[in-house]
Amino acid sequence: MTNENNHTAESSSCGKGSVGRRMFLGATGAAAVTTSLAGCLGGISGDDDDVFRIGHLGPTEMEMGRGAARSAELAVDELNDNGGVLGRDVELLSEDTGGEPTEGERVAENLVQQDNVDLLVGTFVSEVTQGIIDFVAEVDVPFLITGSADPDTITQNHGEDYDHYKNIFRTGPINSDLQAEGMADYAAHLNDEYGWDNFSILADDAAWTTSFRDILPEQIEATEGLSVVHEDRMSVETDNFTSFLDDADDADADVVFRFIAHGGAAGFTSTWAQNEYPFALEGVSVPGMSPEFWDATEGACLYETTSQSGAGGVAPLTDRTMDFVDAYEAEFEDEGPPSKPMYMGFNSYDAVLFYAEAAANADTVDYESDLDAIIDAMLDLEFTGAAGEMSLYGPDEEYPHDVRETRTADGVISNFPVTQWQEDGDDGVVECVYPREDATADHVEPEWL
Repeated sequence: MTNENNHTAESSSCGKGSVGRRMFLGATGAAAVTTSLAGCLGGISGDDDDVFRIGHLGPTEMEMGRGAARSAELAVDELNDNGGVLGRDVELLSEDTGGEPTEGERVAENLVQQDNVDLLVGTFVSEVTQGIIDFVAEVDVPFLITGSADPDTITQNHGEDYDHYKNIFRTGPINSDLQAEGMADYAAHLNDEYGWDNFSILADDAAWTTSFRDILPEQIEATEGLSVVHEDRMSVETDNFTSFLDDADDADADVVFRFIAHGGAAGFTSTWAQNEYPFALEGVSVPGMSPEFWDATEGACLYETTSQSGAGGVAPLTDRTMDFVDAYEAEFEDEGPPSKPMYMGFNSYDAVLFYAEAAANADTVDYESDLDAIIDAMLDLEFTGAAGEMSLYGPDEEYPHDVRETRTADGVISNFPVTQWQEDGDDGVVECVYPREDATADHVEPEWL
């Protein structure tokens, strides 16, 4: 296994040989890259050395980013075991964005201009994605977003200048507008199950939560009998959540939908559980998706839920799901957390294989000459991934080049399933609890309610 912090000039090339099938993780400083590479653009498009290079971007100091990079590596291995991409060996180079827009810009430019990648995959923080999107659009390298969910990334770029941004796609997760719709459906489900009708919405003050703050209240209240009785936003620097939870309690909330992506999530959950607040804890918690979150909270996460692509790796969403999870666990069992791919891992694995299939259909990866052919192949592709069925919105639709939602027979959005921490003897286990078609267990209400 390649050292995850060892990405040096050896992994950068322009018309030179591949460094092998394994990825190189870690940020590349300017001093680590040979200056003679400056200005070289496009491995296949610029200098055809029969190597197809994929650049992965993510916060690899975080479990989410590591899981995504490892998952992209598994996809690359799978491609190489089956002849590569159009007969070319595939090489993965993964860079740490640190979750910061300025660092995201630097490493994206390195991957394109110095490492000559033919495809970019990744980004977790929406502000990082939006910080690099103009550069990526300018150089035309295909870019598949696999972590950030702010719909504005698509609607305010493709929607305003489609031709300029047409090389950029989101293959997962579904955007936050669609997630909000799915959460409103889930609110109705909880009302059917328990009679809960008063909802609180607590959200990070960040781009990806705008839809939950702006449109979810109205969507919840569109269901007769449901009310949003409390709303607030939390700074991503917040580490004391008592006042927010007290206010939700004072408003008589039955459910708190919290949308949180920063490290304070463990404190949020622990405060809720230790004080046995009289409401369920639902919504989206990115840290809560970690397979190690039970230990991080010493079991306080019992009963909390989160929606996530891939359903935590516990439900056979497609014929590919569990094979991917098993391969991940076998490959990385001794490498430290995360012990499962996490949502961005599912999306990154699927994105690499999705693009490879589209390239095969287009019979080209030369984005400088054949970008439109590649785009058409991607827009035509109906793909079965580990996270579910995948297809993309077209250029004239509301979310151009964004991943479509999938729906159950009764119209419920299904490709952002809900998982819950439940008891398993003295330990905790993740179960998929919604939608019913994919559930591995029934939802369990907190014992103190």
